[in-house]
Amino acid sequence: MTKGKKLTRRSLPAEVRLSIKVSLAKKAENIVVLDLREIASFTDFFIIMHGNSTRQNQAIYQAIEENLGKERIYPLGIEGETAGEWILMDYGHFIIHIFSLKAREYYALEKLWGDAPSLSIKS
Repeated sequence: MTKGKKLTRRSLPAEVRLSIKVSLAKKAENIVVLDLREIASFTDFFIIMHGNSTRQNQAIYQAIEENLGKERIYPLGIEGETAGEWILMDYGHFIIHIFSLKAREYYALEKLWGDAPSLSIKS
């Protein structure tokens, strides 16, 4: 990302925007996008959110996978979908983290990656 350029919803790749749209439709809360392009080599973006139950987290994950699949965008890997406390969806250039509120507070990815430009998504 160019220095001084503000991260906006419109500047995000289409598949990241679609992931956010689907997550909002499933009532995901406190969605934050971290732009890691200047500080990490393994991915460009983290999309971080939480749900209010493991069932909701699983529904969010399933909806994202289904909708991105319709666009022929498939994950490289998915972890945690059975337990639903922290579901990680790795799409290569972006990674989606769907947490329970407790797990999100514990792992505090936004603080860990505090140097990254971020964008909070309002529902």
